[in-house]
Formats: sequence, C-alpha cells, structure tokens
Amino acid sequence: MGTEQGNQFNRRDFVRLSTAGLGIAAGLSAAKAQGQSAPDLGPAPEHPFSVPALDRVRVGYVGAGGMGTNHIKNLLRIEGVELTAVCDIVPEKCENVQKLAKEAGFKEPKAYSKGERDFERMCEQEELDLVYTATPWQWHTPVCVAAMKNGKHAATEVNACVTIEECWQLVENAEKFKKHCVMMENCCYDRFEMMTLVMVRKGLLGELVHAECGYLHDLREVKFGKESEGLWRRAHAIARNGNLYPTHGLGPVSQCLNINRGDQYEYMVSMSSMSRGLQDWQKEHLDKDDPRRNETYKLGDVNTSMIKTYNGATITLVHDTNLPRPYSRIHELQGTRGIVQKWPVENIYIEGRSPKHEWEESEEYYKEFEHPLQKSMAEKAKGAGHGGMDFIEDWRLIYCLRNGLPTDADVYDAASWSSVIEASEKSVANKSQAIDLPDFTRGKWKTNKPLDIVTV
Repeated sequence: MGTEQGNQFNRRDFVRLSTAGLGIAAGLSAAKAQGQSAPDLGPAPEHPFSVPALDRVRVGYVGAGGMGTNHIKNLLRIEGVELTAVCDIVPEKCENVQKLAKEAGFKEPKAYSKGERDFERMCEQEELDLVYTATPWQWHTPVCVAAMKNGKHAATEVNACVTIEECWQLVENAEKFKKHCVMMENCCYDRFEMMTLVMVRKGLLGELVHAECGYLHDLREVKFGKESEGLWRRAHAIARNGNLYPTHGLGPVSQCLNINRGDQYEYMVSMSSMSRGLQDWQKEHLDKDDPRRNETYKLGDVNTSMIKTYNGATITLVHDTNLPRPYSRIHELQGTRGIVQKWPVENIYIEGRSPKHEWEESEEYYKEFEHPLQKSMAEKAKGAGHGGMDFIEDWRLIYCLRNGLPTDADVYDAASWSSVIEASEKSVANKSQAIDLPDFTRGKWKTNKPLDIVTV
C-alpha cells in the first residue's frame, strides 16, 4: 500500500498539505473537460529503453518510513547493491537505516535530514546510480526529477505522479537525460497476476475484451492515525475527489492489455459516490475536542471509472478506501476464449478446457502456467512485504540495471497509469464527462512490442 514519512502528528504540516491539495483541486475543477495536450517533445525514443550494465548499483533512498524501510531491507539482501545515502526529514529514521546497513555488514550510508528538500542536496553531491523514493505522494515526482537532472536513474513508490503535468515532467526528463524512471508497482509481481500474464501471452483467454480492477481497502484507521500515512493521506481526501490510487489494480491488467505496447488508453469517464465513511469515523472514534472532527471530506467513498482503449477494450476501475469492507483489488480479465478473476477467490474458466459453465480453481493452472520469475524467486522472497512481491520487484529492478536490460515497467507506464488520477478528478468535476487520456509514447505504442515473459 502507500508510503510514509515522519512519526509525529504535526497539525501545521497537515494544514499546509491540505491547502496545497485544495489548490490542486481548484485547478482541476476549473480545467476544461479534456485531456492535457503533450508538450513539444518531438518523437519518443525507440522502445524498449536500456542503458549499459552496471557492475554495482549505488542507491540513495529518500523516505525511510514503513515502506521505505521495507524496501531498504530488501535492497540490503540483493547482490550488487550499495546503499550509499539515505534521506528523511526525521533524523532518527536515517539513523535506523544506518544501523540496518551496519548490521547487514555494509558501510554506513550518509544521512541527509536537513529539511524536506534535502534530497536535492543528496542528488547533487552523492555518486549514485539510482535514487529510490517512498515519500508522501506529492514528493514522488520532485524526487525523481531531481535524480534524473543529476544523472541518476529514478524509482518511486506508487503513485508516480499527482497531476498530468507531473506525468509529462517524468517523461520529458527521462528522455532528456536518458535515464530510467520506474514506478515500483508491486502488484505486477503478485503470483496470480504474473500467472495471468503468462496465460494471456499463451493465448488461453483469446483476444482480451474487458478488464476489471481496483483498490478496495478500508483505510479509515490508517487515515486517522497520528503517525505514518495519517500525517498526510487524509489531506488528499479533504481536497480531492476521484480515483486517487489506481495503479495497484490498473498496472497488472494494463500489462496484459499491452498498454503502451500495442494498445493505448483513449478516454475515460468517472463518477464518485457521496462522502460518508470518514465523517462517520470522526463521530464514532475521535474525542470531542479533537480538531480533526472539524474536517470535511471531498473524496467520494467509492469512485468508479471506465477506460476505453484505442483497440476497443474496456477497463472498469474502482477506488474504495473509506468504508468498512474486506480487502480486494478485484483483478478480472475477460477475453474471447475465457476469463480469470482473483477476488474473493481465484477462479478460471477457459472455453473447451474447463467444465462447461463451471469455474475451475487456480492450483492446477499454477502447475502449468506459473510465471518463471515467480518460480525462481519465491524462496528468496519469503518473509518480505506483501507476500514477497515487494522483494521480487526490488530484485528485478536491480537485475535489469546490472544486466543492461529494459525495465519491466518504464517511464511511459509510470505516466500512463498515474495520468488517470487527474483525469478521473476532471471527469467527476464535470458530471462524468469523457476525458481524453494523454499518449505519452506519442504514437510509438503502435509499434512497441508487448512485455515479454521474463526469466532470470
């Protein structure tokens, strides 16, 4: 799930973030109901992008909270990684990372904790190959841009961007400085999603027609926490209304649908329900003198969006984080020959193979279609975050950098998957009007080859 920074609830900082978010929301409401046109960047480079192999990967990590620390622990286990520097606004968090590095037998990374923009000094001064960030959302793009401008590759926790303008910033700087810029979407490395990609590539589902996906997770307690994401995530609910966190569901199905690699999002529509969940939580759980009881929330409890691709496929995308419910990312893909769905249980139906009109369980399919990367990495990934998929995504990024390979997801994926955030807000603000989605590849999606089934 999301990222964190800071361990003390700071009302002044929260209000400042809320105000910034209100500025974003006002700009979206005033915007015309159409997609943002591309800056004049000329033609996109040839795909896929790769750079010469690195013998070692010197990493500077920005944001050493919960998710950041989890990634750092993974990186300290991966061959060829040198954790050179760490940056966080809380000095104690940098000290904790230094301790972890020393305990793992490595040199103590240099700490940067002189304010919220000290990552810029780190990017300017340190000899790094990769800058990796797990900060609150509004810092993802600034950190990545600072890294690329200073000659470093960039990787960010989700979402990569808050606005479409930021999406273009990532694309422009990645192309200009010839650097990787990767959004670390861990759900692309979950076991069932990886097997689904194998089945799609082998043609079991036929031609893909429709996908359903989303992020459905009761985060009320998290949003009202006095540490971690409670320091910043609720501010977005105060100021914004749309799908604020789409990529956990959208990333895996977009890889199957060959977005940016044979197909492309064309337009989307979006609507949000009323907002009730956070207000009810205030009344039921907060003390009467708690200032958070005076907050009002713009974010609808359930946002439903629909995306149409140029090749004619449709995607239903849901964001649902303010109401009581069990966790789900949905994940359903339907084609001319069959259908797979993950939640609440893993079900598969393949015409001519499955019993007629009956779901099959997934276990037999794993025996035949398990992704080779999952097969080879499952043992190493045991005990890592989110069932091991966090370790696999970290390992895979370092492997690509050390072997001069294209990354599995690139800057165009980071931008495309993140662009639906602002587009959904525009659509909601304009009575679900259709919003054109940007083509960050500038037409290269027509000739780019689909993502391969990668092996170790």
